[in-house]
Amino acid sequence: MTDDSAALTFTAVQAEIDRGEGLADRRMMFQTLETRYATGSFATGLELAVRIGGVAAELDHHPELDLRFATLHVRLISRDVFGVTRRDLDLARRIGTIADDLGVTADPDVVEIVELALDTPDHAEIKPFWRAVLGYEDHPLHDREVRDLEGIGPALWFQQTDPHEEPRQRFHLDVRVPPEVAGPRIRAALAAGGTLVSDERAPTFVVLADPQGNKVCVTTGLGRD
Repeated sequence: MTDDSAALTFTAVQAEIDRGEGLADRRMMFQTLETRYATGSFATGLELAVRIGGVAAELDHHPELDLRFATLHVRLISRDVFGVTRRDLDLARRIGTIADDLGVTADPDVVEIVELALDTPDHAEIKPFWRAVLGYEDHPLHDREVRDLEGIGPALWFQQTDPHEEPRQRFHLDVRVPPEVAGPRIRAALAAGGTLVSDERAPTFVVLADPQGNKVCVTTGLGRD
């Protein structure tokens, strides 16, 4: 018997996306399933959002929507388990049917999440400060992260590093993208003057640096289960 409320692994969700079955235009982003619809107008986006609301009420499971002039971004997450469940997959398929009926197409390759990473040799020492000053809460599953649990503000991740003195860089960006976007994004950054610092952990993450040595990690969900 399938437990519709259990969080699914990245690999399990990716396998369903790869099979199609109404999920080909969705992207698994660690704990969320996302896509962005190119609605073309605010009115069309609003109609799509209203119809999604009707299905959400029927299923008693609700997406997170970001309506703009010509786009509607749809994020699915079961916040009771802080992950993607079969409830999210079912809702994603229903949303896809609504979009098809309206003639609205998805553009999932623009989906990304930017989070901040703070290099520190002792995250427990500084975590309370950042949680307080940002008004954030602890990540429900990971000790090394604080975040806005409503999913609006960027998460702050505490990256383990060796002790060091300034002026060594301490902040870097983590740019989370769908797996198929990582390669083109990395190549574009290198062509724009960046350098490859490390691909030892690819495709989970690749470390790049700008011409002044400031680092960024391009990350995917692959290899994280």
